[in-house]
Amino acid sequence: MKRLDGKTALITGASSGIGRAIAQKFAAEGALLLLMDVTDEVREGGQPTHEMLGVPWFKGDVSREADADEAVRRAASPTGRLDIVVNDAVYNIGGKLAETSLADWNRSIEVNLTGVFLMCRAAVRQMQGQEIRNEVRGRIVNISSQHGMIAAPEAVAYGTTKAGVVYITRQIAVDYAKENIVCNAVAPGKILTGKTGRAIEPRWIDYSHARTPLPRLGRSEDVANAVLFLASDEATFITGENLMVDGGWMAG
Repeated sequence: MKRLDGKTALITGASSGIGRAIAQKFAAEGALLLLMDVTDEVREGGQPTHEMLGVPWFKGDVSREADADEAVRRAASPTGRLDIVVNDAVYNIGGKLAETSLADWNRSIEVNLTGVFLMCRAAVRQMQGQEIRNEVRGRIVNISSQHGMIAAPEAVAYGTTKAGVVYITRQIAVDYAKENIVCNAVAPGKILTGKTGRAIEPRWIDYSHARTPLPRLGRSEDVANAVLFLASDEATFITGENLMVDGGWMAG
C-alpha cells in the first residue's frame, strides 16, 4: 500500500517549485490529484506538472471565491470526497514598507491570505459532509513560512501574510477538531526552488547560509516530504501544528 492510496488531493500553486514537488510526491504515493494554478508554465523549466503526471489541472485564482469553490467541487467529484487540500499558491513580492505599493500589498493579501481562507473554507464545507475514515474527515496542509514568525528582511507584505497563515491554521484546527477535520502548516526556511531574480541574489543566499545551521539550503523535496507526512494517516493526534522545514534556522 502506498501512503496516499485511495485519497483525493487538491494542490494549489502546483505548477512550479514546492507545489510541483508536492504533486510529484503525492502522485508517487497513489493520490488522485487535481492541480490548481493560474498558469501551467513551469518556472524552473520542464514539462507542465499536470502533463508530466497525467492528472487534471484547473486554471484558477485562489483569491476568487468562485474558483476556490469550483476547485474543491472538481477535486471531490471523482469519489464524492476530498481527503487532502494543500494550499501552496503564493504571491511573493519583495520590498520594505516605504517601497511597497498598495497594489502589491493588496495582491499579497489576496493570494497569500484570502486565498488560504477561501480554499480552507471550501474544503471544510466539503469535508463536513464526509464520513470519518481513520479518525479524520479530511486534512488541510497550509504552506506558511519561517517569515511568519520572524522578520522577512525587506519583504513586509510576504511576511505579514505568512503570519496570518500560521494563525488561521491554528484557528481552523481548533474550531473543527471535534468534527475530525485536521489542519496543519509547513513552514519552509530558505528553499531553492528554481526562482530567479531577488530570491537568488548573492546577499540573500549568503544571509540564508549564515542563518541556517545545516550545511546546505533547502530543496523543494524537503518541504514535500513534510507535507506528505502531515497529509498521510501517519500524522495522528497532530493538528494546529506549524512544522518548521528550515535546516535549524529558527532553532538558532
